[in-house]
Amino acid sequence: MILESNITCPFCSYEKIEIMPTYTCLFFYTCQKCETKLKPKTGDCCVFCSYGSISCPSIQSNKCC
Repeated sequence: MILESNITCPFCSYEKIEIMPTYTCLFFYTCQKCETKLKPKTGDCCVFCSYGSISCPSIQSNKCC
């Protein structure tokens, strides 16, 4: 299972590698550059599935929250 994902802000294009939590999905994420609060796109379970380079551990293991 891959736990690092490069999350990209869709507003300012700032990228940051983050460690994904293994116990829960992350529903909100604040961009460190523009301070926009990101939330998952419709149909996605978390911000990593919407804006990350790698899907969250729940999706990777087929046990989506």
